[in-house]
Amino acid sequence: MPLIHVNAGPEGPELHDRPGALGEDLPAMLAGDGPVIVMVHGFKYAPHHASECPHGQILALDPARDCFKVVSWPRGLGFGRGAADEGLGIGFGWHARGTLRQAYAEAARAGQALAQLIAIIRQIAPNRPVHAVAHSLGARVVLQALPHLPAGAVGRLILLAGAEFGGRAAEALDTPAGRCAEVINVTSRENDLFDFLLECMIPPPARGNRSLGLALPSGPNVLNLQMDHPDTLAALRGAGFEIGAPVTRICHWSPYTRPGVLAMYDRLLRDTAHLPIARLRAALPDRPTPRWSRLVPRPSFATGRMARARPGM
Repeated sequence: MPLIHVNAGPEGPELHDRPGALGEDLPAMLAGDGPVIVMVHGFKYAPHHASECPHGQILALDPARDCFKVVSWPRGLGFGRGAADEGLGIGFGWHARGTLRQAYAEAARAGQALAQLIAIIRQIAPNRPVHAVAHSLGARVVLQALPHLPAGAVGRLILLAGAEFGGRAAEALDTPAGRCAEVINVTSRENDLFDFLLECMIPPPARGNRSLGLALPSGPNVLNLQMDHPDTLAALRGAGFEIGAPVTRICHWSPYTRPGVLAMYDRLLRDTAHLPIARLRAALPDRPTPRWSRLVPRPSFATGRMARARPGM
């Protein structure tokens, strides 16, 4: 069984198609080999919703909806191929509807349910690595799970345009589970508008605190990866990752819809030994481009000087 669907239920994690306790069902699901990869959606999705159920869209092997932002995460991450070691994919659903503030609060509660799920997995299959991929407010769900878990409970976390503040993320990473986890914080200047709206609509943990698009502190277990930086794309091509160039100025979904990105995440999660954080960091630019630089490109002062000098040449 390459893929199962689990929700944050009122009493903890439960199977999407069979609400209730999950612990008695998981042993058979974890009988195989390979990593366990948890996939967590973001804002506006909700399990069992008539049109926005994530399990029929981005968390499905074959999405039922035809839309530019609906791409199968499980297939992109290597599930459904029939390989003996492909592992177990878990689509994790939670109620992310209502206002942004309501969904932001609900993400913290969903994080506790996710922590329960991971604890059950670790108890049943302690030798199988557990990784996670999360988009938007799903990043907050994953980060909020960390304080409820012991050291070593999770391996590598890939956060895509995470809708969370850098200060709260740093607090989550300064826990036993957080200090042992590896975090790849995928950002893009295409997401600047959404980062700014989060900062306007949700009270920050401290004055001046910024979203993950700008503010996740670097560290030995953290990699900030700006996916629309030309030098980043060049470095990734040198490492064997063919990522499509950005084509829009504003987009919240490009960290998983851009051609080649899901295949890269697949390798980053399945081949952690050969793709360590330190090696990736050494090949990437030292600094991100400034906020709004994609929406309003900075003027070229060198070009201006040349233009002014030309009449006297």
